[in-house]
Amino acid sequence: MNRAHFLFFFLDGVGLGEDDPTKNPFARARLPNLEGLLAGQQLTAEALSGKTRLHTRRSSLIALDACLGVPGLPQSASGQATFLTGENIPRRLGYHYGPKPNPEIAAYLRNGNLFHRLTLSGRQAALLNAYPPRYFQAIHSGRRLYSAIPLAVASAGLRLMTLEDLLAGGALSADFTGEGWKTHLNQPEVLQLHPAQAGARLAQLARGYDFAFFEYWLSDYAGHQQDMAQACALLEQLDQVLGGLLDAWDDQRGLALITSDHGNLEDLSTRRHTENPVPAILIGAENLRQAFTTDLSDLASLYPAILKFFGLPAG
Repeated sequence: MNRAHFLFFFLDGVGLGEDDPTKNPFARARLPNLEGLLAGQQLTAEALSGKTRLHTRRSSLIALDACLGVPGLPQSASGQATFLTGENIPRRLGYHYGPKPNPEIAAYLRNGNLFHRLTLSGRQAALLNAYPPRYFQAIHSGRRLYSAIPLAVASAGLRLMTLEDLLAGGALSADFTGEGWKTHLNQPEVLQLHPAQAGARLAQLARGYDFAFFEYWLSDYAGHQQDMAQACALLEQLDQVLGGLLDAWDDQRGLALITSDHGNLEDLSTRRHTENPVPAILIGAENLRQAFTTDLSDLASLYPAILKFFGLPAG
């Protein structure tokens, strides 16, 4: 029997906000694939209507606490480190922190994380994002620090994908289409993908690993910009990516998780992060979803749930 695959599709800065199209692009943009996945519901707090979870034909939606019992607005480094280690990092530190890990958070990530644990168990794990040459130059020169996710990957002894991987079709651009590599990175040889093609490739690449991770940070950037038209355009492109992923994903062979680290994009009335819960959307066969979502409640609960999916103890 084929081993099941797990895709962690990370959307930075996405919470469950109000059903208010004046400030929430999820209540305003045209998102037929996302709303079809949620049985016609928009991705807002109202989708749950006081319930803890929503189960549809192909998906389950759960609200996850990103505040983790610590006052203040959730931040990227501490939130991401929490789901990567299973430790409630804000509670251990006594504060939220970001965007990049400080020495204390970096120490938690280097001491063991999801990529490390899965690799030690014999599973193949990978971060599917491709990084340009100047990123590696900046890291090696000390001009740039790793964010939490690539730090976890590197600490586990796994390599980050490069331009060569992208050209060979073995990785994806952070913007999915590759347009940024042409316009901002001066890499005209990068093939530009339609968003639906990128979604299909994401599914295809994930099938090559036991555990695959993709990081989409443009959602957080769009939240900070507070531009409704741009936010809606970004979400509508992302919805096309989701459509390609859904068409190519085999529900019987694995789970795809779409989730975030903190709220932001769902409330353009502020440039700051929010205290809203973040969505966890599971795509796959009902029995796999039911087993995975049993104990989900906050960011820290994702780590043991993923280990359980692979038959591994949380300790």
